Amino acid sequence: MIRIYLRNIIRFFILIFVQIIIFDNIQLGGNISPYIYVLFIILMPFEIQGWGLLLSAFFLGLGIDILLLSPGFHTAATVLMAFLRPFVLQSFAPRDGYDLGSFPRVYYYGLGWFAKYSIILIFFHHLFLFSLEIFRFSDIFLILWKTVLNTLISGLLIILSQYFVFKK
Repeated sequence: MIRIYLRNIIRFFILIFVQIIIFDNIQLGGNISPYIYVLFIILMPFEIQGWGLLLSAFFLGLGIDILLLSPGFHTAATVLMAFLRPFVLQSFAPRDGYDLGSFPRVYYYGLGWFAKYSIILIFFHHLFLFSLEIFRFSDIFLILWKTVLNTLISGLLIILSQYFVFKK
């Protein structure tokens, strides 16, 4: 169990580092900026308690906000994502439930399951994040455009990470 906690703590810092150093310097067309730090919430163990998940999401978002000098947008969006995660997991749960000791990964539940699970969470994260950033109802189509584009790019990168980084 300690090994799982240690692995998650290391993943927490690595994802923040990679997001800040690499992915925040990628701007494609002014509207696409991949956010892969949400992978931390996506890969959290099934057994994590609600308060632990929300607290982890808060500190993850806070770390990103502090390093990007943003006024709490990432914190709010990441906490929302963590709040929605149990509902999304419940809606895609296998008939017998999730296996003890397994994690939400392609390795355990397949590409189709992981793609649906992660894309839905990423979509809600991005929709809330861009709604807070732009914060004008007159720009609803820009919010939706940025949400869809960034969800597709971030989702693709997160799914690819399952094959190249998190094989098991």
